[in-house]
Amino acid sequence: MRVAQKPAPLFSHGRGSWLHDDRGRRWLDLVQGWAVNTLGHAPAAVAQAVAAQAGRLLQPGPGYHNDRAAELATRLAAASGMDRVFFGSTGAEANEGAIKLARKFGQVHRGGAFEIVTFENAFHGRTLATMSASGKPGFDRLFAPQVPGFPKARLNDLDSVRACLGPASVAVMLEPIQGEAG
Repeated sequence: MRVAQKPAPLFSHGRGSWLHDDRGRRWLDLVQGWAVNTLGHAPAAVAQAVAAQAGRLLQPGPGYHNDRAAELATRLAAASGMDRVFFGSTGAEANEGAIKLARKFGQVHRGGAFEIVTFENAFHGRTLATMSASGKPGFDRLFAPQVPGFPKARLNDLDSVRACLGPASVAVMLEPIQGEAG
C-alpha cells in the first residue's frame, strides 16, 4: 500500500548515515527512519544487542511476562514516577494507548467524556483513530468515516482550544514538535 512517494533506488543495506542501493551506489540519508530512528543504519552495538536477544527470546506476546520487559518496565516506571508502563511497537500504537486511556478515564471519572482536542496540521499515526486525531490535510477523507471525538484547534491559539472544550472533553493531545503534517 502506498503511504508516500518513493524514489526509484532499491536500497539493500546501510551503514551510519549512508544507504547503499542494489546498483552499488551510496546515498547520504538525511531522514534515517522517517521520525523513528536517528541512530544511523546498522550500528554495531544495536545489531549485536538485537542478535543476542533474538537468540534468547523474541516477543512472546502481551499475555506473558518476560524478564527483559519486566526489567525495562521497572526502570521506566522508576525514571518517570509512574507505577505502570505500556509497551507499543509504533508511535501510532502508543498514541492509540493514550487515546484509550483518556477515554477510559472519561468513562470512569467524567460521566462518559470522550473527546480529545487535537490540532490542525498535527500527525499522530496511521491507524483509524490516530488518523482521525491527526489534523493532516486529506487524512479526513482517506478512510472515511473518521472515528468521532477529535475536535481540531489551531496551534498557538488558546482561544481555539477553549472553543473546542466542552462537557465531553477528556484530554488535549499535542504534538510538541510538528513533523509530517506541520
